[in-house]
Amino acid sequence: VIVIGLLCGLMTIWLTEDFVILWTGLAEGSQPILATWALRLCVFGVGFVCGSFLAPLFNMLLAGFFKLFNLFFDVTTGAYGVVVGLLLKIGIVMVGVYIALMGLTYFGFNTVPVGFIPEQDKGYLLVNATLPEGASHERTAEVIAELEVIAAETPGVAHTISVSGYSLLSSVSLSNAGGMFVILDPFASRAVHSEQSSFAIARKLRKDFYRVRDARCVVFNAPPIDGLGNTGGFKLQVRDRTGHGSTELEQTTAGLADALAAQPGLVGLFSSFKANQPQLFINIDRTKAKAAGVSIESIHQTLQVYLGSTYVNDFTAFGRNWQVMAQADAPFRMLPEDIGRLEVRNNDGEMVPLATLLTVEETSGPAVVTRYNLAPSADLSGSTLAGTSSGDAIALVETLASQPPAGQGLLPQGIDFEWTDLSLQQILAGNTASFVFAMGTLFVFLVLAAQYESWLLPLAVILIVPMCLLAAISGVWIAGSDNNIFTQIGLLVLVGLAAKNAILIVEFAKQREADGLPRTQAVLEAATQRLRPILMTSLAFILGVVPLLIGRGAGAEMRVALGTAVFSGMLGVTVFGIFFTPVFYSVIMWLSPKNDTKTSVLP
Repeated sequence: VIVIGLLCGLMTIWLTEDFVILWTGLAEGSQPILATWALRLCVFGVGFVCGSFLAPLFNMLLAGFFKLFNLFFDVTTGAYGVVVGLLLKIGIVMVGVYIALMGLTYFGFNTVPVGFIPEQDKGYLLVNATLPEGASHERTAEVIAELEVIAAETPGVAHTISVSGYSLLSSVSLSNAGGMFVILDPFASRAVHSEQSSFAIARKLRKDFYRVRDARCVVFNAPPIDGLGNTGGFKLQVRDRTGHGSTELEQTTAGLADALAAQPGLVGLFSSFKANQPQLFINIDRTKAKAAGVSIESIHQTLQVYLGSTYVNDFTAFGRNWQVMAQADAPFRMLPEDIGRLEVRNNDGEMVPLATLLTVEETSGPAVVTRYNLAPSADLSGSTLAGTSSGDAIALVETLASQPPAGQGLLPQGIDFEWTDLSLQQILAGNTASFVFAMGTLFVFLVLAAQYESWLLPLAVILIVPMCLLAAISGVWIAGSDNNIFTQIGLLVLVGLAAKNAILIVEFAKQREADGLPRTQAVLEAATQRLRPILMTSLAFILGVVPLLIGRGAGAEMRVALGTAVFSGMLGVTVFGIFFTPVFYSVIMWLSPKNDTKTSVLP
């Protein structure tokens, strides 16, 4: 009565406090806090009294519900005992079914794509825009402004932060490149709209940015691990190991990108490496410069100051510090002929035109040359759509780029590729998770072997572990997810949970058989008597991971991946375990010698 009264009192406060306080005008801050607490106490008292009067009714309803539940569960337990008794009579057939399910487990793990760390909605997107080679900074700024307008009109976008003259992919300053950070609305306001996830917004922006004719725009999610790569998705470096040249390196990278873009599930294939950037080659006639008394250093310094810029000093004005930069005004450095009009002072103090000391030639070449593991390289980035994992992307690249017979050999001899950023970490991780899972299973087996003093009896517990793997990987497949690192963590957790259920049956059956009951009767009694605690603990755990399964907000992708594996795995192993574990115990005890199940004691 007291418990129900307290619960009703607290619920009354929670349901009516806002309405009563608003109606009476006793809001905290406008009235003394004592009056507010007095009103709460009155509301609690009303709820407590009502709950006390209703307690007998609640108790009667609960008693009726539990009576019906126990009756239903007793009938279910009886039916379960009959089914287990039949399964014990066809133990060999059940072993065959188990082997078939093992094969299905192997098929499932080979079918479900392999991932690493799931792409996440981090609340912002990255946009990289590249204009034609040689485009000016002013033209780039105009295109970035147009992209900002398009992004601002997209539902779910809060605001944007842009920068012109900087490439987010290669992290270098380029006049024809620009980047933009698209900041999304808070998770709470976007949670009610599935089309406002970062992935959906990225797809819409890719489509809308196609309207911008002057630039090629690529939209990426944020990297799953901050600091490990500039963008999400996968990334590799195409390396020129034998000196093919920048032009062939660009063509090879573009060909690989086109081949990958034709594959379903891959989007945003892009390389920031370009070998046709318009350039001016200044050929200094050192003989003429020496004859005119002009040092090469003076020529370089003049070009730096007028065409580039140089720092002079600082000055203070209006309460702020200002930098003084020296540079020729834009109209006087627009054409190649403007270089020849510049003058440099010789050793005699006379001004000498640069046109008499050098020639200017138009050429082309890469704006930025990067090296990866000592070889000139071109980066290639891309993203995957839903249903395609990073493991699938890696496999596609390996198939297309590797030399025959392992691949199709799109890369010529002397040009290879290497993974970088998060893709490299996935390659390095390899099958570490499989090793850890095997070690965890072995550890459980050794602990049980020590507990039961038998090498065979623990198998009755361990043999149920593959069934939790089958259930977990089936849930991952149904959810359209991949076998990533969080799924693998869930599989490791399931080893202990699956063993826990089996131990409840095996331990009790072992005790009843030691008391003199026949093996079949002992295991049947153990299964029926342990059914309730098995279902109770399993369902409690399954319901406990539901918040992970339906997680939303920041980091939800990781929680959902873990929750999907654990929820489906625990649900499946509970069903498989209550039917297979009695059969495993019966078969293993039948196979084990009657007097040799215990480990021998050394003298």
